[in-house]
Amino acid sequence: MTTGNATDVRRARALLVPAGVALAAGAAVAFVGAVDPNVPGHYPTCPFLLLTGLYCPGCGGLRAVYALAHGDPVTAFGLNPFLVAMVPLLAFLWGRWTLRSWRGGPFDGRAVRPVYVWAFLVSMILFWIVRNIPIGEFLAP
Repeated sequence: MTTGNATDVRRARALLVPAGVALAAGAAVAFVGAVDPNVPGHYPTCPFLLLTGLYCPGCGGLRAVYALAHGDPVTAFGLNPFLVAMVPLLAFLWGRWTLRSWRGGPFDGRAVRPVYVWAFLVSMILFWIVRNIPIGEFLAP
């Protein structure tokens, strides 16, 4: 085996995990796109909504994914703007991870800085709170 061939094999193996994640995400989107969450009985009710009567950050997420899978980003944004806003970010992070894997970089916690993780968590919690108070009713699904 030549050195170039060994590098190609190593790179191909390094891409297996990012490709598997993309395949799993694609399969999940395809499933939600095929099984309409707007039809009662296809999916369980959100446990947080059921117990508290309040919307969680994910409420409307399945219907938003369904709308995105059917090419309707406006409806998706109306159902869960936080999720829709995260799609480009997740695509960027996945692309960065894939490129890092291709180049032989390590898969470690330094791929995303802690400040970004904290910013995401704070944003999600703020979204969660605001969508449940009168001023943020427009954020409710």
